[in-house]
Amino acid sequence: MKVGINASFLRKPGNGIGQVTLNALRALAGFDFKLFDKNSRGAEHILYLEEDCEESFLSRFKKRIFLPFYKRDDLIRKVLWEKYLLPRKVAKDGCEEFISFYQCPTVFSQKIKHTMVVHDIIPELFPEYLSNWRKKIYWHLTKRAIKKADKIIAVSQNTRDDLMKYFGIEKEKIEVRYIDVDEIYKREIAPAESERILQKYNLDPGYIYTGGGLEKRKNIQTLLSAYKELLKSGEILPDLVISGKLMPALAPLIIDVEKMVAEEGLEKKVKILDFVPQEELPTIYKNALFFVYPSLYEGFGMPVLEALNQGVPVLSSERSSLMEVAGLAALYFDPENVIEIKERIKKIIKDDGLQRELVKKGAEQIKRFSWEKFIS
Repeated sequence: MKVGINASFLRKPGNGIGQVTLNALRALAGFDFKLFDKNSRGAEHILYLEEDCEESFLSRFKKRIFLPFYKRDDLIRKVLWEKYLLPRKVAKDGCEEFISFYQCPTVFSQKIKHTMVVHDIIPELFPEYLSNWRKKIYWHLTKRAIKKADKIIAVSQNTRDDLMKYFGIEKEKIEVRYIDVDEIYKREIAPAESERILQKYNLDPGYIYTGGGLEKRKNIQTLLSAYKELLKSGEILPDLVISGKLMPALAPLIIDVEKMVAEEGLEKKVKILDFVPQEELPTIYKNALFFVYPSLYEGFGMPVLEALNQGVPVLSSERSSLMEVAGLAALYFDPENVIEIKERIKKIIKDDGLQRELVKKGAEQIKRFSWEKFIS
């Protein structure tokens, strides 16, 4: 039996889908080669790639590396590779089953059973993401492919419910499997390494941290409003530290956080780190007083789980999948209610017992997630 796998995002290990692909394949390589189906144990797994990846465990797989005539890494190439070139290569190799680790336009003939992992339906819920004809075409093709897949793996109950509500997909076709964080977030951080990274970013332990991107739906703007209101009321607050790649040219889809902080007069209390490499993020989490995540919508909410793995109290939006991920290990708020966010920030800062309770519950909550559970 031959099982094909779209491992394209191995070329982007810093991307969320890249992390899922990398860690799922690492688990598969050490887990008797069983992927989503007990009948796949011992099958020959073939990775389909746009670029090679040198991770040592990948030597256990066969690889097919190819590109269309159009080489620029953009949506045009994605459509050519995922919708046209990939299905032909897979059929030629004689694969009986195929796994896509992310939602994409790939469609196969009835001879090849297609399992697709769906992380979210963000473009369907936030039309501002479809800002040009290329994005609209890509999403149109992707929606069709999701509906045609033989089986869907949803990364949360919330994503499954969205697929049923907005795409009319029957419940029986969708299986929920939780993903996990990269192993880097599960390691102990050496004191010297922690000190080096804090010095690099000019940070002292005990700040409030928020990260995970600066897209408008991440709702950093409302958090900044709540933080400013608390300062105006005379509250003594830790600094607010924000990480995320700064791309002001993409406003309003990506918020111009530097401009916003300047306009609010918060330069002395808000520290903007720009993009932080993944190997440094565990230290940024670990040294925070707590992690706050005000997102309006997530398919899963990886930053929350990353924070829990580093033993940090979590203050989270109550929307979409976030309560699934954090369970009882977070204090929640309505992400559009500034007054409620203010109250929750004050509560978690002043209540040491609550902080310890959340950390204790977090240590239990993270046991629900593993890459072995995801693939098996």
